[in-house]
Amino acid sequence: MPKQVALVIGPTGATGGPIAKALGRRGDWLVYGMSRTAPAGKVPFTHLAADLTDPASCARALAAIEPVTHAFFAARAPFQEGGVENVEGNVAMLAATLDALEARSGGLEHVHLLEGTKWYGMHLGPYPTPSREGDPRHPPPNFYYDQQDLLSQRAAHARWSWSASRPSYICDFAPDRARNLITILGTYAALCRELGVPLDFPGTAAAYSVLCELSDATCLAEAIIFMSTHDAGRNTAFNVTNGDSFRWCQVWPLLAQWYGIPCGVPRHIKLATWMADKGPVWDKIVARRGLQRRSLESLASWDFADFVFEKEWDLLTDNGLLRRAGFNLCVDTIAMIRDQLNQYCEAKLLPR
Repeated sequence: MPKQVALVIGPTGATGGPIAKALGRRGDWLVYGMSRTAPAGKVPFTHLAADLTDPASCARALAAIEPVTHAFFAARAPFQEGGVENVEGNVAMLAATLDALEARSGGLEHVHLLEGTKWYGMHLGPYPTPSREGDPRHPPPNFYYDQQDLLSQRAAHARWSWSASRPSYICDFAPDRARNLITILGTYAALCRELGVPLDFPGTAAAYSVLCELSDATCLAEAIIFMSTHDAGRNTAFNVTNGDSFRWCQVWPLLAQWYGIPCGVPRHIKLATWMADKGPVWDKIVARRGLQRRSLESLASWDFADFVFEKEWDLLTDNGLLRRAGFNLCVDTIAMIRDQLNQYCEAKLLPR
């Protein structure tokens, strides 16, 4: 029998899905995933249907399973890209989950909370970099602050501990997730090739040259499990990125080379606007290349693309705390981009 019982809240998201997969690979975990809607297809967890905005619904879902030992909270209230996120809604979902866990799981050992580099105000403007976990908070609102305060306060009066992870933009082979930098890069490059134009960078010259970093979803999941199962991860937040950094001016010529087109120049355009009439062009690519019939919008979120490429300040965190805790897995970011693009090509979602 498995010694540990995991509950992944938000098991089909950018981080919850990879966490469930990573736990499933270990073989000694019983893995449950809790969300409102059952996922389609085969998944590495047993699904629990629950409305995270309804405490009674969460309690009913957990009452039917074994007591949970480790919970991974990776859910998020609906939001509009670039806008002020729902503080009250995100805190209420975490509170409902904690209430249900504590009522049912006397053996609860650890709760992990997914955060992000918005903790440091990366979405607001220039901020101190490389950012460290103990840096001062920016002026609110920021729902990460409220969630972590709630989590740490509850843990202070309980037998369980907590941890939090702060990744950068999360990248993965995730065909059902349009908010993914990999498919944004692939579809944009394919469209430029089809239209016979250079691969211009859709941002300013300043944005083309800033330092950036990314977070591979599999590496992030392994880091989260490490935090949740080692004493060094107790009651602490950690930055989690690939461990290297890059500038878009280094990546862009490589992307152009991979797609066999000239590398362009920084040209500040809003992709959400530019892509508005490109659906028929994408459909032609799909038909000629024998790709899966998927709409352009289902593959790439252009609002998210604009959010990424508009940054004219460095986006860089210090991963030293995580390394000193004992987690040393790292990822070559440019190789990751290439490998994940290849996975989409092999799945007939992007053209080569």
